Amino acid sequence: MVKITDHEYLCEEEKRLRDDAQRTKYWKKWGPYVAERQWATVREDYSADGDAWSHFPHEHARSRAFRWGEDGIAGVSDTHGLQNIAFAFWNEEDDFLKERLFGLSNPQGNHGESIKEAHFHLDNVPTHSYMKMLYKYPQKKFPYEDLVQENARRGKEDREYQIVDTDAFDEDRYWDITIETAKETDDPEELLFRVTAWNRGPEPAPLHIIPHVWFRNTWSWGHEAADNKPNIHQLNNLCATSKHHKLGERYFQLSPSPGVGPSGEDVQPELIFTENDTNFKTLYKGKNEQPYVKDAFHKYIVDGEKKAINPKKTGTKSAAWFTFNEGGGVAPGECAVVRFRLSKKYEEYIDEEIFDDIVEKRREEADEFYYRISPLPMAEDLRNIQRQAFAGMMWTKQYYHFIWEEWANGDPAQPPPPSERKAVRNSHWKHMHLDDILSMPDSWEYPFFAAWDSAFHCIPLAMIDPDFAKKQLDLFTREWYMHPNGQLPAYEWNFGDVNPPVHAWATFRTFKIERKMYGRQDLDFLERVFQKLLLNFTWWVNRKDFDGKNVFEGGFLGLDNIGLFNRSEPLPTGGVLEQADSTGWMAFYCLCMLNIALELAKHRRIYEDIASKFFEHFILISDAMTYKAGAKEKSLWNEEDGFYYDAISYGGPWTQQLPIRSLVGLIPLYATLTLEPELINKLPSFKKRLDWFIENRHDVAERNMASIRKRGKDNRILLSLVSKDRLEKIMKRMLDEDEFLGDHGIRSLSKYHKDHPYAMDVNGQEFKVSYVPGDSDSGLFGGNSNWRGPIWLCVNFLIIESLQRFYMFYGPKLQVECPTGSGDFMHLGHVSEEIQHRLQHLFARGDDGRRAINDGNDMLDYDPNWKDHMWFHEFFDGDTGRGLGATHQCGWTGLIARMIHDTGLSCRLPQTPRTPSSGMNHYFDDIFTRGVKAKAEKPKMRRSSTARSMGARSDFDTSEDGDARSRVNSVAPETEERIRERLQADSYTAQYVSEQLTRVRSNQSVEFDGGDEFEAQLDGA
Repeated sequence: MVKITDHEYLCEEEKRLRDDAQRTKYWKKWGPYVAERQWATVREDYSADGDAWSHFPHEHARSRAFRWGEDGIAGVSDTHGLQNIAFAFWNEEDDFLKERLFGLSNPQGNHGESIKEAHFHLDNVPTHSYMKMLYKYPQKKFPYEDLVQENARRGKEDREYQIVDTDAFDEDRYWDITIETAKETDDPEELLFRVTAWNRGPEPAPLHIIPHVWFRNTWSWGHEAADNKPNIHQLNNLCATSKHHKLGERYFQLSPSPGVGPSGEDVQPELIFTENDTNFKTLYKGKNEQPYVKDAFHKYIVDGEKKAINPKKTGTKSAAWFTFNEGGGVAPGECAVVRFRLSKKYEEYIDEEIFDDIVEKRREEADEFYYRISPLPMAEDLRNIQRQAFAGMMWTKQYYHFIWEEWANGDPAQPPPPSERKAVRNSHWKHMHLDDILSMPDSWEYPFFAAWDSAFHCIPLAMIDPDFAKKQLDLFTREWYMHPNGQLPAYEWNFGDVNPPVHAWATFRTFKIERKMYGRQDLDFLERVFQKLLLNFTWWVNRKDFDGKNVFEGGFLGLDNIGLFNRSEPLPTGGVLEQADSTGWMAFYCLCMLNIALELAKHRRIYEDIASKFFEHFILISDAMTYKAGAKEKSLWNEEDGFYYDAISYGGPWTQQLPIRSLVGLIPLYATLTLEPELINKLPSFKKRLDWFIENRHDVAERNMASIRKRGKDNRILLSLVSKDRLEKIMKRMLDEDEFLGDHGIRSLSKYHKDHPYAMDVNGQEFKVSYVPGDSDSGLFGGNSNWRGPIWLCVNFLIIESLQRFYMFYGPKLQVECPTGSGDFMHLGHVSEEIQHRLQHLFARGDDGRRAINDGNDMLDYDPNWKDHMWFHEFFDGDTGRGLGATHQCGWTGLIARMIHDTGLSCRLPQTPRTPSSGMNHYFDDIFTRGVKAKAEKPKMRRSSTARSMGARSDFDTSEDGDARSRVNSVAPETEERIRERLQADSYTAQYVSEQLTRVRSNQSVEFDGGDEFEAQLDGA
């Protein structure tokens, strides 16, 4: 439970998380695990040349069975993706059903792959007991061709053409389709689904809502016995039953929908069935083994082919077809409603009143859960942004299945894949056997894990579900993920690529967040992952430091096009690239491992020796920032410019610095750690080694780093690549608004290069780096990301933490000018807060009501049906804050939820009271009265004319053992004891909030001290 002033109180969602962790109830068995895009993934690519985009395009997806997963809109499945529930729609204009989200492939987009839809992840809790998604579906024909053709016409210098740029939403002629999923109070396998589709247009419009229930195809590949093939068949007009040898029997139970036409008659669904098998006839002019195939519902509903579906009402894929077109369709401002359940219990009908009460109860519990995560007062706009960031992270949890042996060699029941495909990619990852729920970087654009993205995901995930965060970090170090040589897999396009080593940092931060917020410290998790990371650290040292001089070449390191050359390939100039960022990352890795070792040494003294090892290795890496070039010493630090640069080493004395002011020169800031004197004194072996170094090798230690002999605030010792002098020089550039500091965060490349690009001619070919604040102007790494100017939250987050660590050592005495040239000086704690505020201003409304991410789009900023919904983009324009790249990159952009948690109270927004005293009044008057205010009136949902209430039936069995009684108990009022517990918890929260606001009023909050989250300390410290 979230601990507030050491008081323990479990809200309903926390109880479910506890039950799931203790395995008394499997609350996470069903969740939003269906991908939003399975087509054109590497897993589904069986081509000879590895061209996944061409081998399995969007137009194949409705007719071709997937091998490794499924996709759909607002999809829900079990944890192994066996049974799936998702939604399709039809507006009577499109040529096929809208059953999956559309986007451009990488070759089609002028800036790489890109989704071309309008959908928003509005709510979701860690047990997925309540989920809510909004999809905006045009009433006119979906502009597939227009989106493809216009983006093809545009070049790299042009902006992407998005669906909001088309006429799809003109005159509000679209549907707001809200899809909600809820679980019953006492049974995690009882799933309730409600679809509410609002006609936002000026005229009646038809809509078809077609929820699908189907099984992933596991029977066509030759690995399962024929009698294990699952089945779904109709039981009656409102129910189908499904059977699976692993999942058992379930009922797909439907309720009639309230009518929309003049007759007032309910809309009765039609149950339809087919097989989840490839249509070889349509795709390849071949022969189908049986007539009912995957795309049957498109042919039956859209094309009117009555023979397309199975008349015996059976198959592995089913759907319920609700038609809302009587009298021209749903009237303007009105809605169509669909309700159904997936249940292990059969009932004659769905009681719609109890159904709606259960959904509403789960929503209220979600409100309480997220309120307890961030109880401090903040602008409601910020609270909404944080809530949607968390929701997006929950919605991007997906089932990921990949077995290298079967993927590379093919399946027994299928033709063998081309032999040459084995050499295209991932041929050295034969041990991979993945069958897990993973946190994906983006729900559509990146439906596959990426190692360093996942590490950042775990920070906000740890705030709401530390068990899931720990599971993610643990998985990557398990033997079916980690290579036998110790390398962590990068991403499916190239498992062997190299991402920055942030896993140790995320592991320790997750451990500390759980301990601070929930009062639990999982030392088993910390030790288990640490042991595996020792292998990974060794791999880095052996593979990325070829000459053994502690200067690391690294390569790609996740920063795509940041350098002059493609850093994953040999330099066209010859020589080796000595990377300031790679060396900085390794120093950072060292300190993170040192931090973990010190934490473990409090409980097992053997880790003192390992801590000493990482301490000494850090010293050697810091010394290597001045590296040997022949008989001379060369530095990655440029004293004249006051910045770190990469350098090309040609061998012997021949080297050349590349004076590009980029994030590469800021990354050495990450390698910062303070050592707490109380802890060091309790670890005699480590202290002895530390003291020896201070006395005997301080010259080596201090050539390129802060002095370890000087003590800072609270007598701390500082380990850092950056000395105080260099820190001040870097800050001068980083906080210059004409260089790195933008209105919305720290840019990835200095704006200096806008007018001063850096170029090099190599054998007649020009290589150039210039400031590009928006989309990439080159095709490097797919062209769909850009590190030459835009703002990225992940690297900003690490800069913020580094500044906070520096503040823990230097305290308020070290003041820097922020912004440079402004005449305003502040300590580094305040600088970190300033950057966080600027990042929050990407999303938060300004005084003019606009959000920077929306780039001045009036509909997105002002329309009441759009303005409160957020896209979490991959990166942001370095000048304007315009959202760029993937639109649902809730993974590392979800870090904004953590920043709002930490600094939302003080964030300068027009909606937030300016003074602490008014903030306190605002809080108690407007928010904390929730405990005494009357409950808000429940939303009135449209119900069918045949809707029945269980309580109205005289023959209803109210025995304690009856299933229906359990339905009633799902929405039973709180007991008096539970009310007392909640009110007591509210009083403790009120006390906590009052204390925090008092600190703000007395200006104590500026004395930031994050030691309890950043560093190893004595227990209780």
